[in-house]
Amino acid sequence: MAFLTNFYAFLFYFAAFVLVAGLARKIIQYARTPAPLKIPTTPAPTTGRGVVLRMMREVVLFESLFRGNKWTWVFGWMFHFGLLLVTLRHLRYFIEPVWFPIQLVQPFGIYGGIAMILGLAGLWARRFLVDRVKYITSTSDHLILGLLIAIGCTGLLMKFVFHVDVVEIKHFFQGLYSYDIQPLPADPLLLLHLFLVALLMIIFPYSKLLHMPGLFFSPTRNQVDNPRERRHIAPWARKLEQS
Repeated sequence: MAFLTNFYAFLFYFAAFVLVAGLARKIIQYARTPAPLKIPTTPAPTTGRGVVLRMMREVVLFESLFRGNKWTWVFGWMFHFGLLLVTLRHLRYFIEPVWFPIQLVQPFGIYGGIAMILGLAGLWARRFLVDRVKYITSTSDHLILGLLIAIGCTGLLMKFVFHVDVVEIKHFFQGLYSYDIQPLPADPLLLLHLFLVALLMIIFPYSKLLHMPGLFFSPTRNQVDNPRERRHIAPWARKLEQS
């Protein structure tokens, strides 16, 4: 028991470090990458306020995906919205007292888990059934989708079939904050679920899942369509001009 508790405590400390450091490194890399051309995808907004609204629609509604493929949009939106509900539901393990909005979302988080798995199943199926998508699908795509579905399925199994002591789980994670390691239940399904979550945290900064922060740095989305009104010069090109 002590070995398992210490192992998982170290695993989550390591996974959290890799996740934060990897995300910070990638975001800095994105921010420093020059955008030498004005290339917003048309029709594009011509004002800064319009760009903000466009980004909000992309983040919340997946506007460009909706225009591109309706079935992919349905499954993608199901997965992401379900994941949001599941994440909010899991916040109860990390805060005390539990905020009232988090208490309200608890029953919806269960349905979010189901929606997440259905959305992932649809996204995975298209990689087998749609020829052009199947052609560009790599092994890592299958592994990541399988990992996400395994996390969702093990979570739902603990909710509906193999119940675990959620109070002890909460004590364990809250103990990580203060370096006061509390015993972790030795339920095999729980240990598998937590291991898969930690694995996801470790690979996240180095996988295709990084499109989440990358969206905000995409010049096709974050640029104002005003090349006639204002000349676009990348910072490095401006330095060359001055020299």
